[in-house]
Amino acid sequence: MSKKIKFGVVGLGHIGKRHAQCLVENSHAVLTSACDITSKSQWQKDNRSVKFYNSFEEILNENLDVINICTPNYLHASMSISALNSGKHVVVEKPMALSKLDAQNIIRASKRNNRFVFGVMQNRFSPTVIWLKNIIKECILGEINLVEVNCFWNRNEDYYLKSDWHGSLLKDGGPLFTQFSHFIDIINWIFGDFYNISANFKSFKPKKYIEFEDSGIIQFNLHDPISLQKSILANLTYTTSVWNKNFESSITILGQNGTIKIGGQYMDQVTYCDIKHYALPKIKEAVKCNDYGDYQGSASNHDKMIQAVLDVLLKEKNSNFLSVEDGVQVVDIIERIYSLRI
Repeated sequence: MSKKIKFGVVGLGHIGKRHAQCLVENSHAVLTSACDITSKSQWQKDNRSVKFYNSFEEILNENLDVINICTPNYLHASMSISALNSGKHVVVEKPMALSKLDAQNIIRASKRNNRFVFGVMQNRFSPTVIWLKNIIKECILGEINLVEVNCFWNRNEDYYLKSDWHGSLLKDGGPLFTQFSHFIDIINWIFGDFYNISANFKSFKPKKYIEFEDSGIIQFNLHDPISLQKSILANLTYTTSVWNKNFESSITILGQNGTIKIGGQYMDQVTYCDIKHYALPKIKEAVKCNDYGDYQGSASNHDKMIQAVLDVLLKEKNSNFLSVEDGVQVVDIIERIYSLRI
């Protein structure tokens, strides 16, 4: 891979800086340009070789191969479509949009302009998640009876008050979009679509600057990979109201021939594995999180995500880790869940 791919990053908040760092550290990528509505003076001092713009329109006119959209949720769709129309490939942070219609419009722009769109689904690169997917794919657990997903996180007051979009129903969308779409993506990636959805939402720490729930219990069914006529019972319990810091992210699966659980704060550990005639292989664990100082984000696998994008663009190999169609499906699932909000 001698050719280098030229990237521009739009939005230099926490996650945009992580994208930029991964690009700088990858020998097959060149971070050419960056854009943010604020000056980011310290970032500019540390990255003097990178052209900096305050205007999205200016970076669209740059000679770039790829634009990474790392802006607030409500801007993802419109900016992705503009970048595609300017002839660039697009890497778009989760969620790719706040409605299925907008997500589908991104796909249409991609096909119309013959450009790639890559969804950021970095939790798929975690070794424990890859192991889990293979366990289900190979039907090692037999028929699946129950799937339970728990996401117990903390988002403190500063997280909302230091932002002009966190907590806004129209700009943020809610915790299933902003915090927990990765976990919905993992279940959809492994089992497929959710159906027979019911939901109960609650705000344990109601604040005037948060326009939606902080917690919820979602019950739904999944199709069993062995017996498609069988319905798996499943539920997702989530909160952002845990005291002080993130507590747990976990997936537990109970099957005919065994029980497994991946957990820890970032699903980076196999915390339980008891399967008939099966020995747990050695799995690399201890995935780092995106640490933003006053709070912690999800698994820090953006370096692997960037490499997967480069592998596709440099014709090295295809990647099923970045399926934009799956991104549309995740948005559709969340939209259906949130249609149950009173």
